[in-house]
Amino acid sequence: MTGMDTGADERFDVVVAGAGYVGLAVAVSITGAAPHLRVAVVDAAPADVWRKDRRASAIAAAARRMLDELGCWTDIEPKAEPIREMIVTDSRTSDPTRPVFLTFGGDAEAGEPFAHMVANADLNGALRARAAERGVVMLEGTPVLGFETGPGDTRIETGDRAITARLLVAADGVKSRLRDAAGIRTVSWEYGQSGIVCTVGHERPHEGRAEEHFLPAGPFAILPLKSDEKGGHRSSIVWTERSEDAARLVAEDTIVFETELERRFGLKLGEIHVEDAPRAWPLGLILARDFVRPRFALAGDAAHGIHPIAGQGLNLGFKDAAALAEVVVEADRLGEDIGAIDVLRRYERWRRFDTVRMGATTDVLNRLFSNDFAPLRAVRDIGLGMVDRLPGLKRYFIAQAAGMGGGEPRLLRGQPI
Repeated sequence: MTGMDTGADERFDVVVAGAGYVGLAVAVSITGAAPHLRVAVVDAAPADVWRKDRRASAIAAAARRMLDELGCWTDIEPKAEPIREMIVTDSRTSDPTRPVFLTFGGDAEAGEPFAHMVANADLNGALRARAAERGVVMLEGTPVLGFETGPGDTRIETGDRAITARLLVAADGVKSRLRDAAGIRTVSWEYGQSGIVCTVGHERPHEGRAEEHFLPAGPFAILPLKSDEKGGHRSSIVWTERSEDAARLVAEDTIVFETELERRFGLKLGEIHVEDAPRAWPLGLILARDFVRPRFALAGDAAHGIHPIAGQGLNLGFKDAAALAEVVVEADRLGEDIGAIDVLRRYERWRRFDTVRMGATTDVLNRLFSNDFAPLRAVRDIGLGMVDRLPGLKRYFIAQAAGMGGGEPRLLRGQPI
C-alpha cells in the first residue's frame, strides 16, 4: 500500500482497474442495468493505445449474445467474420497429408454461428462507445498505486488523485498487481511453450473455415478474418511452439518466418504473406485461489489464465463480467452493500467451478496433444474419430465451444439483468 494524501476523494460506487474487454464489459453491464451507480474505469495505459492492437479474438455465441444485449454487436457485426466450420487434424509437420479427424458445423443453434472472429480494436471501440453513452468515467494513463479497504469503502491512490469506491474490480491482466496487493495467492505453472500470433494474407478465400492442427510442439490454429478494405483474404494465426523455438522464429527475417509458417499453413489457400510483425508470449496456467476479498473482486485474466488450445480465455472473462454485474445489480436492488464479502462470495461460487474445469480441460488437452508419442497419438486419433461419428457428443462439444454449457448469467443468454 502507498501513503494517501489528505485531500477530498472523488467517490464512485464501482471502480474497475483495467480498460481491456473484460473491465469495460463489467462497467457497461453494471451501468446498463443500474444507471444510478457511478462507475469509473482506471487504466495505466495511455488513451488510444488500444487502437494499435492488430490482433483478433474468437467471440463465442454466448459472448456475442451478451455484446448484443449491451448494444455493442450492431457496431461489431459488419466487421466480424463468422466461423462456419472447424476442422481438427493430428499430424507431424513433415507429413505429406493431414487427415481430418473431426469436423464441426458452424452453428450453435440454427442460424447462429458458434463463434465469430472480431478485431480487438473493433471490440474495444464498441465497448468504449457504450461506456461513454452510459456515463462511465474513463481515467486513462492513471495507474493504481495502492488501495486501502475500510469498513464502508476502498480508498484508491492513483498518483495524481485519490478516489473511493464501494467495490474495486481488478481486471488488470494475468500479472495483476492488484491481485498481489490484495494478498490473493495463485496456483500456476509454465508449459515451456509460447504462442505466436500474426495476421496472414492469402490468395484464396477461407469460406469461414477454422482449422486446428495438433502438431508435436503444440496446436497451430488458422482462424478466418473479414477481408480487408481491398478485398484481400486474411486469417489470424495462433501458433504454439516450444519457447526457445518461438523466440528464434519471431526474431528471424520475414522470408525465414514465412517459410516456416508455410510448412504448417500449407498451400490450400494459395500463396501466403505475413501482414504484421509476429509476436510471441509465454504460455502457462494460473488460477487465483480466491476471487474476492471485502470490497474487492478479480475478473478476467487477473482471476485465471489458461492455454489458448480451446480459444476460451476471453470468453471466460466475459462470463466473469456478466456474473459479477448480475450479482452487483441484484444486490443493489435488494438494498444490500455491493462490496460486502457475503455478496461477492456469490460471484466467486458462481465462477470458481467453471474456471477450474476449463483450466483443467485445457491443461489435459495440451499435454495430450502436444507430443509425438506414437501410442498416445493412436489413442487420441481414435477418440477424435469417435467424437466425429457421434452426433450427440459432437453437439455437446459445439455447445461448450459456444459458451453454452448451462448456468450462464442472463447477459450470456441474451437477457437483460
